Amino acid sequence: MTASNLGKTGKAALAATITGALLAGPAQAQLAGHNVVLVHGFQQEDLANPPADLQAVKRAGEDYWRTFWLARSDARIDWGSDGRIEGNIAQQAYQQLRQISQQGLCNDYCILVSHSTGDLVTRYLLENQARWLQAEGLPPLRILATIDYSGAGGGTELADLALSIAYNDSWYNWPLKAAVQAFTGIEPKPGKLGVVNDLQTNAARNLALSPNSVPRLRFVAGGSSYGGITKPFIAGKDDGVVPVHSACGATTANGIDSCSNSLSMAGKVTGQNGPGALLYNHFPVLMNEGASHSGVLGSETGNTSVPVVNNTTLNGLRVDFASRSYTQRAWWQWWGSGDRYLEVPGSDQTDMSTLVYTTLNN
Repeated sequence: MTASNLGKTGKAALAATITGALLAGPAQAQLAGHNVVLVHGFQQEDLANPPADLQAVKRAGEDYWRTFWLARSDARIDWGSDGRIEGNIAQQAYQQLRQISQQGLCNDYCILVSHSTGDLVTRYLLENQARWLQAEGLPPLRILATIDYSGAGGGTELADLALSIAYNDSWYNWPLKAAVQAFTGIEPKPGKLGVVNDLQTNAARNLALSPNSVPRLRFVAGGSSYGGITKPFIAGKDDGVVPVHSACGATTANGIDSCSNSLSMAGKVTGQNGPGALLYNHFPVLMNEGASHSGVLGSETGNTSVPVVNNTTLNGLRVDFASRSYTQRAWWQWWGSGDRYLEVPGSDQTDMSTLVYTTLNN
């Protein structure tokens, strides 16, 4: 094996070294000098036991982020997964947007951090929040950028299956039922799927598509969830819940294997079935083939991250992950120099959220 440093390897090493200190130390409620607002993802418990009120929604939202981001945030926008985005979810979100505006938390710009379906909710809020708040005489939130983990803004085929099963409960669909129940937590029934309706690929890709100036930084996983039983039913590569075409921000729901046409999710520099195009202002920053859908939020180590969009500034937020290029021969290769790979050095020694926080907090 031969290796050459192409970026700030010391920075990644530092990120790995201080991981323990970050987790054990006092709360740091800003990122790159800006307040952080969290938007959580789909919570299947809400379908089985709908939350009684907004306080119940907020208690669940607090628990959702407890692993890493809760201590590094200044506010949250919590919502019940038993609702629809253009209905109850929008109403719940607006109550919290009003409070954030009244408190002035985004007067000096804030950064939104979303996960999973929170990506789709965030897109809807970005399109509507200024109009909503101005109608009440309140200043709109000034948003610098969003950090979107395993973003479901393009929907997931599991939601398509859930609606199909809800209306066609046939015995021979048992493999699909098992996958859908792992995803939803319930036996799908018409009228009981809440936000899963909005996660159908066509529905998600037709919701709140007006371009805006807020960069969407995408962090994409390709690991396994639910013991792998959902993977056969998702188009292209996925993290067990969300397909890569959604997490990358691709303009179509066609199955793809990477956010890049020349770099695999494992970092191998080679031709890939990547996106034909990306949604406006969507930037796939890191890919991680081994991270699971929920593991990106701070609970998993041992997975290598691969830089895609790097060494750039997006709306004032500096994106400068360390990078390392190396060549490696497989055990059976007795000739040639081997294949070329790209990685964030030391990224397998820390979790994805710590890596992102440490790097962007400059």
